Amino acid sequence: MFHYALSRVLWLLPTLLAMALVTFLVMHATPGSPLDPVAEGANPLSPEAQKNLAAHYGLDRPLHEQFVIFVTKALQGDFGNSFVYKTRTVREIILDTFPISLLLGSMALALAVVGGLTLGILAAVYQNRTWDYLSVSLATIGVAVPNFVLAVFLIILFSFILPLFPTGGWDSPRNWVLPTVALALAPMGIIARFTRASMLEVIRADYTLTARAKGLGEVPVIFKHALKNAFIPVVTLLGPMFAAVGTGSFFVESIFRVPGMGRFFVLSMTGRDYPMIMAVVLTYGAFLALMNLVVDLLYGVLDPRIRY
Repeated sequence: MFHYALSRVLWLLPTLLAMALVTFLVMHATPGSPLDPVAEGANPLSPEAQKNLAAHYGLDRPLHEQFVIFVTKALQGDFGNSFVYKTRTVREIILDTFPISLLLGSMALALAVVGGLTLGILAAVYQNRTWDYLSVSLATIGVAVPNFVLAVFLIILFSFILPLFPTGGWDSPRNWVLPTVALALAPMGIIARFTRASMLEVIRADYTLTARAKGLGEVPVIFKHALKNAFIPVVTLLGPMFAAVGTGSFFVESIFRVPGMGRFFVLSMTGRDYPMIMAVVLTYGAFLALMNLVVDLLYGVLDPRIRY
């Protein structure tokens, strides 16, 4: 397993390099510049000022030189200065915002896993009965309703009609409840649907029927035999799902005023903040690759027959 994990980690470097190259080419192929009047909003720069800033940021150099300079500095942990937030470096912004997005995403994924597994198990055990219909309905609503719509609904219900939680902020654990629920509902629905489908397949398997025939109780059959095997397809989802919610959600963070990385990323896209865009994409790529590695290693824990 050690050699397998080591080889996967070594493959991470060329993968991130390819991601950086593709992102870099797409950014520079997009019309416009971070120094043009559209990006500067109400304070357009003169042509001479744009020329001086382009020389300052190195945007006047050939593309291949810009890319080599960026990769060289990125390997040292230096992503340069932000074009939009001119007084801050990209590294400072990432270090300040990524832990907040990661905490919010971790809480949302934990809630999604607990709720999704519960709904999926109930739907499978009580197939075609009330619990099944209720679980499938909740899962469908979770997938169908966008998180920004759910966020507004939660604020109206639990901040105005029932004033239980604040409308936003990140100062206390009470502020974390609504954004966590808003971000967790969609992953919860997906996990519930996959758990139900996997459980229905495993419950009908020969070894499950044999366990019942030997007199084993229903609870041990479900949680010791069925769930462990049915959880393998669900684990496959958790890697990319955690990478998606753990690196920031623009709508949820904006609506609840969460100072996370998602909001900065969207603002950097509108302002063509090249260093910020590259840093966030590489952060997401590295996080996704590591989560996929963790998922692959968990396969061997859940199923001893899997070897690397």
